[in-house]
Amino acid sequence: MNTGSDEPGGAAVAADSANADRPGAGQEAGREDGSGLGSRAPEFIKARRLLHLSWQVGVFVVGLAVVVAGIIMLPLPGPGWVVIFGGMAIWATEFVWAQLVLRWTKRKVTEAAQRALDPRVRRRNITLTAIGLVIVGTLAGVYLWKFGLAVPWKIKDQ
Repeated sequence: MNTGSDEPGGAAVAADSANADRPGAGQEAGREDGSGLGSRAPEFIKARRLLHLSWQVGVFVVGLAVVVAGIIMLPLPGPGWVVIFGGMAIWATEFVWAQLVLRWTKRKVTEAAQRALDPRVRRRNITLTAIGLVIVGTLAGVYLWKFGLAVPWKIKDQ
């Protein structure tokens, strides 16, 4: 687990002190070099290595429980993906890898939303939906013409 420092009792500091003096310095560069990543635990917890390690274990266990609940909800009724991303957000409060996964996911979702709003893509989707509805309607019409409203199995015989 990443405690943020190799020194006993040390902790990682998210912002660079040289860049902290300049206003807006960490905003553009922070997205590129990864600053702003790391533990969001309170300072008194980060100051004590054993306490910080136990904090990380607790965050990992809670996040794991939420992610497992989300995975269970995928085939069952419930908001499975929302719960999984909630567990990832819990992990992201402490672990850099989870923060990077969430950034990547947000970027991909934003790109997909922008592609879905493209007029050509919308026309294609509407056209494919209309063709699918025509096919389903035709199959339903053929079924009703051939069999009528009677179901093909006999319920009365049971």
